[in-house]
Amino acid sequence: MRALRQVTGRVAVLERPDVDTDQIVPKQFLKRIERTGYGEFLFYDWMKEPDFELRRPEAQGASILLAGRNFGCGSSREHAPWALEDYGFRAILAPSFGDIFRTNCATIGLGAVVLAPAELDAVREAVAAENELTVDMEALELRHSGGLRIAFEFDAFQQHCIVEGLDDVALTLQRADAIAAYERAHGPRFDTRAVA
Repeated sequence: MRALRQVTGRVAVLERPDVDTDQIVPKQFLKRIERTGYGEFLFYDWMKEPDFELRRPEAQGASILLAGRNFGCGSSREHAPWALEDYGFRAILAPSFGDIFRTNCATIGLGAVVLAPAELDAVREAVAAENELTVDMEALELRHSGGLRIAFEFDAFQQHCIVEGLDDVALTLQRADAIAAYERAHGPRFDTRAVA
């Protein structure tokens, strides 16, 4: 997983409430097991609409998504964060997220940041004047060149994993020496070899 210490970039605004994972990436595209290649299917049906928020010029090349309440609700499909990341988003700001979706984001290094509605209003106003924002996952702070600074809370363990780029495998490998020492000190409790 790619480490996310901070991201500075354009902000796309999609403030629709209750955007579920099937809207993020429809089920008909969930036929492969790789994590890549889902970006082209992000908001597949909505992208056909000429005035869809992500098709607007100010949203082009955005690496930060400002979303509405309960973003990522619905099914637990991991493909939704994969599609957002593959499309180019590194952080999502919203007043609330679906719980499983938020965990899936942290698992791949996508920062899902909860902000109060008034804070989101301030971000929206700032990026309307100049569309660039920094989401600093190390300092747990949003910054805008217009002077806006907003501190946010984030689960400490998930923050550590995101900032260091540690997925479950990488976390386990950090303890490889201790695991090997344990295995050397404790023989197998039963024979695991196949008998011919």
